[in-house]
Parts: sequence; C-alpha cells; structure tokens
Amino acid sequence: MTNQRTRQRRNLLALALSLSLMGPALAQDKYPSKVVTVVVPQAAGGANDAIARVIAQKLSEQMGQSFVVDNRTGAGGNVGTVAVARAKADGYTLMITADSSMVINPSLYKNTGFDPIKDFEAVGTVATAGYVLVAHPNFPAKNTAELIALAKQQPGKINIGSAGNGTLNHLIGEMLGKAAGIDLVHVPYKGSAAAVTDLVAGQVQVSVQSLPSSIAFIRSGKIKVLGVVNPQRLPALPDVPTMGETLKGFGATPWYGLFVPAGTPKTIVAQLNAEIAKALESKDVQERLAAVGCEPFKSSQEQFANLVREDLPRWAKIVKASGATID
Repeated sequence: MTNQRTRQRRNLLALALSLSLMGPALAQDKYPSKVVTVVVPQAAGGANDAIARVIAQKLSEQMGQSFVVDNRTGAGGNVGTVAVARAKADGYTLMITADSSMVINPSLYKNTGFDPIKDFEAVGTVATAGYVLVAHPNFPAKNTAELIALAKQQPGKINIGSAGNGTLNHLIGEMLGKAAGIDLVHVPYKGSAAAVTDLVAGQVQVSVQSLPSSIAFIRSGKIKVLGVVNPQRLPALPDVPTMGETLKGFGATPWYGLFVPAGTPKTIVAQLNAEIAKALESKDVQERLAAVGCEPFKSSQEQFANLVREDLPRWAKIVKASGATID
C-alpha cells in the first residue's frame, strides 16, 4: 500500500513538473507573443505609409502586441520587398505595400530580386487611395476636358511631374496621354513630395498624385484638382468629376495590401486576414483612412491572391506601351 502511494505521489509530481515546463511553451505558441515588424517599402509621408500606420496601430490594440512600422525604401520599393521575401516566415515580419511594388515593378525592372507569386502569401487588401490629376492654381485648364483641349493646342508644351520614372503616377500620366491622344512632357522626381513641391512652385504645370500626398495642398488652395483618376468620385472630393466621365473607360483603382513571406503558417495568415477585416470595420479606422483620402478595402486571402495575378499582366501591357524601363 505504501509503495502504491509513493508511486502515485511520484506520478503526480512528474505530471506537475511537465505541466510547469509546458506552460512557457504554450504561452510562446500564442501569436503574436512579441513585437511584429510591418515593413513599408515606400517612404514616410506617402499614401502607403499613412495607411500602414493606421492599420499597425489598430492591430496593436486588437492583438495586444506592438506592430511597428519600418520604412525600408530604395529601388522603387524593391529593397524593402526583397527584405520581406527573405525574412523568416514566422508571422513577425509583415509588409503593407502599394500595388505598384508588387504588380508594376516586375515589368519595369529587369530584376526585382523577388517573385510576387512564389515569394509571398497574399494576406488581404487593406485600403484603396484616391488619385487625382492636379495642377498649379494659375494653370488655365479647370478640368480634364480643358486640359486635353489645351494640350492639343500646345503639343509637347505642358509638363507633368511624377514621383519617378515607372511609378504609378508616371504610368497613369502615360495612360492619359494614350487615351486622350495628347503629348505631355514627363518630368520625373525622387518621390511624390518633391513633385508636389515643384508643382506648388510652378516648376511643372500638372501632376498625378495620391490624395494622402496632396490633400493638404488642395485644401489650402496651393494646387487645384482637374479630375479624379479612380473610376468613382471620391468621398473627400464629391464635386470633382472622374477623368472617366470625360474619357470613357479611363480609370485606375490603386490598392494597398498585406503580405507575408511564403511559408508562413496558414493559421497565422488566416488570423491576420480576420484581424484586418475586423480593423477595417471599426469606425475609427474608417475615419482615419478617410482623413488622408483613403477608403477601407476588405478581401479574402483568395480574392487578394487572384487580384495580384490579374493585375500583373494588365500593368505589364501599360508599362510596355509607356516604354518605361529601369535597369
């Protein structure tokens, strides 16, 4: 009897010890159990950066762990994108990026250093941004139709500034030229901020810009809006017609989405998609995105993956037609 009780005590002690050892392991298995890095491969102050900071703050609140934005710029977004592609696939390195980095760069650069399909898991879209055709206040045209008429009267005389060769701003300008049959002189800058600064100063007459990059200048009257690039009118500028209202079929809907390295556990990918969906339904996120000219854009993992696959050949045609290339 005594031996039996001794064995029972030993078994209980062994069970207690094993449970105590399992405790920390179980705690570590809960995601996230440490700080999560959200890489933004574009510069601070732009649309993607503004969106990422709104989303990162909300994920921190919802998931009880810090999500920290890390801007890793260079090569049109390729530097930060490659860093994420090579990061450990454990859910602690995420990327919120613009569509330009994932679906335009592969056609623009001879070697981006990453494959948008093979190197990443598409978690979900997070937002769309308003894009607008803007001009210096003294520019004679007041809308898209007047710009087209003026450009036809003065071919090769109107300068259009962009964030750089092959950027979304540049390619939308090229789309405008092709659709309207006009010749605008492309002036590339190193980023949207520099392009807007020179537009305000009158060094260039027009530019295509995201609302997050230009809304403050629009509200202060330092630049004016000629038309909305997006297919639908923007809530922030309800009285401004879309360019498609003048040029039938013209328009683009720039998106921003969350990616993780390929091989990230499916449970983590699904959890992040659910948390993003929850965040986009919250009123404070919707208000903060609206304040910078953006709107929530929710999708499933499958929908987002399909969007990436569909956009790659579509933008490849536009890049080829523009003649833009970067070695």
